[in-house]
Amino acid sequence: MPRENHPVNKRWLAAGALAVAVGLSGTLSASAAPAQVPAAVRTAAGDDVLGPGPYHRVLDPLVGNWKATKYNYVLGTGGEPVVSRDIRVKVRWIEKTGGRFLEERTEGTLAGRPYYRIGIMGYSTIDRRYEWTTFDSVTPTAMTYRGLPGTGTATEISVPGEFTDPGILGPEYTGRTIPMRTVFRIDSADRHTVDLYFTPPGQRERLVDRVVYRRS
Repeated sequence: MPRENHPVNKRWLAAGALAVAVGLSGTLSASAAPAQVPAAVRTAAGDDVLGPGPYHRVLDPLVGNWKATKYNYVLGTGGEPVVSRDIRVKVRWIEKTGGRFLEERTEGTLAGRPYYRIGIMGYSTIDRRYEWTTFDSVTPTAMTYRGLPGTGTATEISVPGEFTDPGILGPEYTGRTIPMRTVFRIDSADRHTVDLYFTPPGQRERLVDRVVYRRS
């Protein structure tokens, strides 16, 4: 959408909402083993339903240090995105959570200005869904996503959410609820892509941000 329709301050509110970056690789260390779980939360077979399982292991190829290129279509003009090529991302399993959650830290610039974000991702074994929440240096709200139960594969994870628009899509959308969706596509152990989509009221879902990660 044209730049002139989005004053600088409102365009910068978009920065955090549109910087999605997850990258993970490696394996869970022995020190990250889950704590003893009460018998009440074990299955008849004795499985620990609160501990990390195969859905967590799907995320393993994404852990590590990454160089990322971001294509932001909201900040762009004439259908061309603003491109950031200096994004650096570090992702690790948080051992003190028993290896249940990933922490992602992103730093770089967006449209020539400093950008920082922290994200937490995990898999709820109770709800059977992936969960992803981010907090950043420019967006005035947490961006929270909850996958549908039973979804997610070794190559693609889609997690929907919604947010209250502070003016990202223009003044006419301020205060309105905007459905969103982040899709993680794992191409290999050394490359993955994260796409962010918005669905403005009365419109079709559209791509607003794409980040391509390459292992550094």
